[in-house]
Amino acid sequence: MGFLMRLFGLEKPPAAVAQATSPTGQTIAPERVGLSGEYDQSGLAKRVAAAFDDDAELDDVDTLYVAQTGGTVVLKGSVPSQAILNKMVAVAKRVPGATGVTIDQVTIG
Repeated sequence: MGFLMRLFGLEKPPAAVAQATSPTGQTIAPERVGLSGEYDQSGLAKRVAAAFDDDAELDDVDTLYVAQTGGTVVLKGSVPSQAILNKMVAVAKRVPGATGVTIDQVTIG
């Protein structure tokens, strides 16, 4: 089971959108853009989860959780190795809207 399904109960839509506007024409903050371009309070966390699902080396890590505080991605839980954690941080940083990644709640092992 992938991150999106495990954490949010969602299947990945056909295409993610990096920037979107609301029905009133206002630009949605990058960290609030959902998987399909809609406003979503947890948009960044969901897009990071989708990015993890896209990586065969990361999609089966089922002991890590993804959250967000504004534009900061918050990783919580445990990972099997430092190399996996490093890769997850790198992937999360590449997601549009991510301004940083916090890993102080992650254990290795």
